[in-house]
Amino acid sequence: MIWLAHLLNTLTGNQLNTFGIYPRNLQTLPGVVLWPFLHADFNHIVMNTTPLLFMGYLVALRGRWMFISSSLLILVVGGLGVWVFGRAAYHIGASGLVFGYFGFLVAIGIYERRFSGLAIASLTLFYYGGLIFGVLPTNSFVSWEGHLFGLLAGILAARVFARTKVRDRTT
Repeated sequence: MIWLAHLLNTLTGNQLNTFGIYPRNLQTLPGVVLWPFLHADFNHIVMNTTPLLFMGYLVALRGRWMFISSSLLILVVGGLGVWVFGRAAYHIGASGLVFGYFGFLVAIGIYERRFSGLAIASLTLFYYGGLIFGVLPTNSFVSWEGHLFGLLAGILAARVFARTKVRDRTT
């Protein structure tokens, strides 16, 4: 869907980017769920595709419900964070979702403390640990706010959806 949206956006001269998030503007509030489908150029979408597929697949291994629920929570909470606190610019791209999946995969391993979750968290950190520097405001053309709030939303999703063991305590 992201690539189809990019094709349509390219054919319209990137006019669809106005459906991204423009902070504190009520007209762009729908951008809270549309921003990951919009990209500035071919390089932008290519840079998001591989980590989105890889980490999205790892999230999807937890089941369809978990994938859809965590994705929606990351999109909405991360997008609202950008809408409320972001700087005045259009925020677009799937990197907020990428950072959300990153935060989710690492945090779910910590919250659940199961071997499989910790193994996936370790794999995610090994391949994509450098992403964490993307939350720093280093480039004016990069939505570090989208990265930061995506990451925080992913951690929140992990907290909300973590399967915790209930231990029977007998005295």
